[in-house]
Amino acid sequence: MTWAVDLFAVLRGDAEADRAVPPTGFTARLTLFAAGAMAFLTVFALALSLATGRLADRWASELARSATLRISAPAGQVEAQVGAALKVLETTPGIAEFRLLDEAEQHALLEPWFGPDLPLDTLPIPRMIAVIEDAKGYDGEGLRLRLRAEAPGAVLDDHTRWRQPLVRAAGRLRLLGFASILLIAATMAAMITLAANAALAANAQVIRVLRLVGARDVYIARAFVRRFTVRAFIGAAAGMVVGVLAVFLLPNASTEGGFLTGLGFQGAHWLWPLCIPPLAAIVAFAATRAAALKSLKELM
Repeated sequence: MTWAVDLFAVLRGDAEADRAVPPTGFTARLTLFAAGAMAFLTVFALALSLATGRLADRWASELARSATLRISAPAGQVEAQVGAALKVLETTPGIAEFRLLDEAEQHALLEPWFGPDLPLDTLPIPRMIAVIEDAKGYDGEGLRLRLRAEAPGAVLDDHTRWRQPLVRAAGRLRLLGFASILLIAATMAAMITLAANAALAANAQVIRVLRLVGARDVYIARAFVRRFTVRAFIGAAAGMVVGVLAVFLLPNASTEGGFLTGLGFQGAHWLWPLCIPPLAAIVAFAATRAAALKSLKELM
């Protein structure tokens, strides 16, 4: 209940209490800088977490529904086995579509690894068939058994060994982003606590005089808490605006750029940074209140 009363007093303000406790320039600048810097870093940590979340979802959805059929056979049997594999796919329930990749598409897939001058016509490159399953999916083991009988050189790769590590890595990177946000909040709380303690120590004589005229510790603490909470909110708001502008200026997401060009916010995610200044104020309120009450007891 005391917390609620103090928070209401901070929101309402008290001009007399603000005048009773003189401001200190060093702690004001430290609080503004700490809140602004931490808010700026939080914007990027939040953008990283949301971007990796989108990346994990995209990888999981795209790779989960796709598979590749690779056909390797002697030169005289390749076309026959390709035709047999296509017929098997036509009669397999759960397959939405499939497509035989032509030479140009295979060359485009191999070019990043072997360069643009790869002589496909002189190399035993296997034929590739891209397979997309429908919402129900297909029986992978059953399909492999049928292919083994009809097209012995066909190998079905459902991308499981590629999908799971990628999704797991993206998920861990997202958790790392949220952990970074918690560490940033803890760091800001520690810096504001130090600033509050410095301000209380600098005003020790003023606090003694206020006690002599009948001011209670709760009244004095609320004046310090309000001052540091407002400073933290203003600093965090400024840091948030700068951080959002920096994220906005990042390159747009593109297939060529991959993950590094998709670190910005998308859609309603642009509203998330607006939560940073109020949360910074709450952190400052809690840290300053605890530091003020503790320091006032020690000054008795």
